[in-house]
Amino acid sequence: MAIGDVPSQVERQWITRLIHRHNAELPELRRLLEYYEGQQRLSYMHPELMDTLDERVRQVVINWPRLVVDALEERIDLQGFRLGGRPELDAELDHVAQYNDLDAGYQQAHVTAMVMKRAYAIVGTNPRVADERYPLVTIESPLEVHVELDPATRRVAAAIKRWHDLAPDGETQRFVTLYLPEYTVTYVLSSERGGFIEVSRDDHALGEVLVVPIVNRPQLWAPLGTSELDDVIPLSDAACKIATDMMISAEFHAMPRRWALGFDEDDFTDADGKKVSVWQTIAGKIWSTSKTKKDDGVEVGQFNEADLTNFHNTLRALAVMVSTVSGLSLHNLGYSSDNPASADGIRAAEARHVKRAERRIKGFETAWERIMRLVMLVRDGAVPDTARWMETVWADAATPTFSQRSDAVVKLYQADRLVPRRMARRTLGFTQNQIADMEREDREDVTRAVYDPAGEYGVKPAASADEPEAQQRAAEPVGASLR
Repeated sequence: MAIGDVPSQVERQWITRLIHRHNAELPELRRLLEYYEGQQRLSYMHPELMDTLDERVRQVVINWPRLVVDALEERIDLQGFRLGGRPELDAELDHVAQYNDLDAGYQQAHVTAMVMKRAYAIVGTNPRVADERYPLVTIESPLEVHVELDPATRRVAAAIKRWHDLAPDGETQRFVTLYLPEYTVTYVLSSERGGFIEVSRDDHALGEVLVVPIVNRPQLWAPLGTSELDDVIPLSDAACKIATDMMISAEFHAMPRRWALGFDEDDFTDADGKKVSVWQTIAGKIWSTSKTKKDDGVEVGQFNEADLTNFHNTLRALAVMVSTVSGLSLHNLGYSSDNPASADGIRAAEARHVKRAERRIKGFETAWERIMRLVMLVRDGAVPDTARWMETVWADAATPTFSQRSDAVVKLYQADRLVPRRMARRTLGFTQNQIADMEREDREDVTRAVYDPAGEYGVKPAASADEPEAQQRAAEPVGASLR
């Protein structure tokens, strides 16, 4: 195959199959993203009432979906990778991560996966010859990428990425990249040829599809993941409805409303003489009853202003439900008692949320290890045995204070060296470079103490000519003769 050619039969079958499956899932993915962004439509509201309110009262969005996702993601911090049998983090893999700006990429991938079930990472060769030791790793959205898993191995059998761009003449160009185990090929949709034509090809012959799904909460019935928002969306819809109703009540009923007896519905018209709809009447402009035969007169009065406490209580009840299904403590949802909880009480309330974060870490680490193995495969052409049992290193998902963590580490270090010094420093959250600086300063301190006594005792005064050599040596501090 060459540039300008059309896809082969096998490639055309894969493209068609994956595009159809991707299209079927896109509406659900977009819906989940709308809830995370707080752009969902208001539920449980009559359309005629929405038309009546018009711009007077806008929808109130209580964005619990974003809070649930962000609070969980904030507990998940990837620190690096450790090859099997080695205590230190691998510096070369850390350099690849830094080169590809994965400090931000980790967070983007985890948020995307929690919202839309999965994110993707694509590994490829670096087109810059000077940087060929740093393969490219890009984080991709499930709105553009889709994969099919091998049912036997659960590995990626094929993948596509779809996107569009504007040509210099302003015409929209549509691209699709097909990822297969032996090669990667990109096509553009040509209106002149009536189909896809090839624009680039990478025959890497590595035997691996260079796309890895980063899956949130995979299940046997959903190997490509489930969203963290599934349980929260109905409760968020209810909260947005209650909050919007509360604002409507504040608009129409927070001040005393008047009522009138002895009027017909036809008596109520707007400024143009048009009849006021029933929904406008219900919304609170005025309440009335029709004339009766016994009473031809009219009577006017007013109701007491509305009490909004019932809305507050309903919102709190919904917040308790969100706390139950998400593991998020109630004080993180904005509800706390007059007496603040103790530190132990806060940690106990967060225990389930911490455990949930640790479970998500177990799911994400499998994907990141596969990504880094692909990095080594693209870079070196093979994966060493030490990388086959690679370990990802994560920050503690809990929220202990630095003093509490330091106290625990010091006790473990002093208790017959239950943990080595380097592990103690990693537990305290120091980076690999900071630990290396500390170890270099440790070696310099030891060198000065053992081989440079002048640093400890000061410069030895010069001996006079009449002092015997034995007396001079006796005056020297212990260890000086080792210089």
